[in-house]
Amino acid sequence: MIQSIETILVDVPTIRPHKLSVATMNTQTLVLVRVRCADGIEGWGEATTIGGLNYGGESPESIKTNIDTHIAPLLIGMDASQVAKAMMKIRKIIQDNRFAKCAIETALLDAQARRLNIPLSELLGGRVRDTLPVAWTLASGDTVKDIAEAEKMLELRRHRIFKLKIGLRSVADDVAHVLAIKKALGDQVSVRVDVNQAWSEMDAVNGIAALEAGGIDLIEQPVRAENMAAMARLTQRFSVAIMADEALHGPQDAYQVAMQNAADVFAVKITQSGGLIPALQVATVAQLSGVSLYGGTMLEGAVGTAASAHVFSTFTDLSFGTELFGPLLLTEEVLREPLVYKDFMLEVPKKPGLGVEIDLEKLQFMRRQ
Repeated sequence: MIQSIETILVDVPTIRPHKLSVATMNTQTLVLVRVRCADGIEGWGEATTIGGLNYGGESPESIKTNIDTHIAPLLIGMDASQVAKAMMKIRKIIQDNRFAKCAIETALLDAQARRLNIPLSELLGGRVRDTLPVAWTLASGDTVKDIAEAEKMLELRRHRIFKLKIGLRSVADDVAHVLAIKKALGDQVSVRVDVNQAWSEMDAVNGIAALEAGGIDLIEQPVRAENMAAMARLTQRFSVAIMADEALHGPQDAYQVAMQNAADVFAVKITQSGGLIPALQVATVAQLSGVSLYGGTMLEGAVGTAASAHVFSTFTDLSFGTELFGPLLLTEEVLREPLVYKDFMLEVPKKPGLGVEIDLEKLQFMRRQ
């Protein structure tokens, strides 16, 4: 039986300013959800967002309020082992709130996998890989700093896929910045860009042409998410891969994007999808439609990153890797033992459930009062 559900906000400074076209982050607010069950087992989930309401319709504070006030009362007293039934109830009664629903589903699945003494990935169909390639986002906006940061990551054998956040400056300035970094790093690495919807279609045509000619491998969400016709035209016009991100709010969106041939790649995010099971459905739509997969992030801390890793470990195609570097951007760790990053990969935890242990004393000290 589900006994209690607690939502915890934790403000963690980032190791450097993280600039997106929609916001500059200096702190990440982790939204952690703890579900306690009558059999003594508990599960954890995470509903972290990027830049609060700058990015989407849910903020850390709204997620906490909606879980505490509206979602938790629906679940208290339900059978904790019947995760699908619990989630069906929430999805029927509560509209939207994808991030909140994802955190709840993650916590319930974590608890159930612990109950069965198996890794969470085995509840999701089973993993086909134990390690995941991880991209690092270069988002200082300073060309020299970004090159130095990338070279350091290569030296540490931590990342050899680099994504650049662009869209704040003119197209010409952004393209010059990206191509200078690609030239400095050479062919040993993959360089991609994320425009976070900042370009018009005309800007995108000019920008993508220059980036494609300069050897860039992937262009993420160049235009507004709702402008699917433009995404389709860009996808058909260029041979460089075009990736949908903000356009994907779950399986229904994935189906629409695939039907309109409006992307070559899907960035699958568990929170954007509304949960772990819907994220699997997004991936299934992609694979049935010949669309490639990329494991995305909302810059979650370790709990959300571990949950994402379990989901992505079940994907038979992961040709564009993942972006699960969120915990590495934070100055503080909430786990007793951090996730393992080495040889350009993230190791998917093998212990039961999410396979991670929260440092409760540290969390108590760090949580927002």
